Amino acid sequence: MDIKKYNQLADHIKPKSHKIRNSINAFIYGGVIGAIGQFILELYMNIYNIDELKAAPMLSITLVFIACLLTGLGLYDNIAKHAGAGTFIPITGFANSMTSAALDSKSEGLILGIGANMFKLGGTVITYGIVSSTLLGVIRYVFTLIG
Repeated sequence: MDIKKYNQLADHIKPKSHKIRNSINAFIYGGVIGAIGQFILELYMNIYNIDELKAAPMLSITLVFIACLLTGLGLYDNIAKHAGAGTFIPITGFANSMTSAALDSKSEGLILGIGANMFKLGGTVITYGIVSSTLLGVIRYVFTLIG
């Protein structure tokens, strides 16, 4: 089979993407995750009588814990099938990726399995996050010096 026929066959077989529906689902699910996060934040602020600055780290820890728990129970992937990018953007998506990698490699042992493999994706995200935030900080600093 030549390349042209193969590409035509592949285009005919591949599933059609539903960009508008996927965008709406991502918006709704991401919004629900954000609303849950806001509810938990308000709950912490009212229960412990603390300000938002002190409640925010508690919220992050709670969202990471919930995402890790749902991943471990096998529920997070089912949610992500419907939500699409709505579950990838928040901190919960990062927690899911770390937990999934750890669960996939647990048979290889604690150090060479879980310890080494769970940071393959996470390390990349952290590295690019640090580099991009540093770059943006330098750009902002230069603009404050200029103007």
